[in-house]
Amino acid sequence: MLRGVTTHGDTTGATVSILVQVRDLLPQDLPACTWSGSGTHLRHVERELARAAAGEVDYLAVCTPVGVPVAIGGVDYQVSEDAGTLWQLAVLPALQSSGLGTLLVRAAEGRIRDRGLHRAELAVEEDNPRARALYERLGYVAYGREPDAWDEEGPDGSVRRHETMCVLMGRSL
Repeated sequence: MLRGVTTHGDTTGATVSILVQVRDLLPQDLPACTWSGSGTHLRHVERELARAAAGEVDYLAVCTPVGVPVAIGGVDYQVSEDAGTLWQLAVLPALQSSGLGTLLVRAAEGRIRDRGLHRAELAVEEDNPRARALYERLGYVAYGREPDAWDEEGPDGSVRRHETMCVLMGRSL
């Protein structure tokens, strides 16, 4: 629902406020999530939704009033027996820095607490200072580093292995 539009005296800019909701990501949402990654990535997310049905993970979506996901991300409960591990967090690029990432992380932390766990962990690529700054603002503290890798699809459809170094971060809930 549109809450308000504020113009800045001309037609080149406006501020629009809408209400969003956080809910489980559903298989039928995936076609609207192409902004979050390639076809290879979305097939991986689809497999994770099967794990969600089994209770191994939660996969969340921040959605507009018409149900379109504008931020998505998961919590894996199989990585650590004492924590929920946040992963695959993404916000529609045009809406980054609007608070949706914070909302998504806080909702994921709520799911972790609902499972009786008191710690959230995540890994952020060393070359992603913007995301790391968000996590630090939300109270996450670095406690280590480790390499990570995943398949990445190029614009031409070719798949290559992406290798990176990640900072491990955690927060008590």
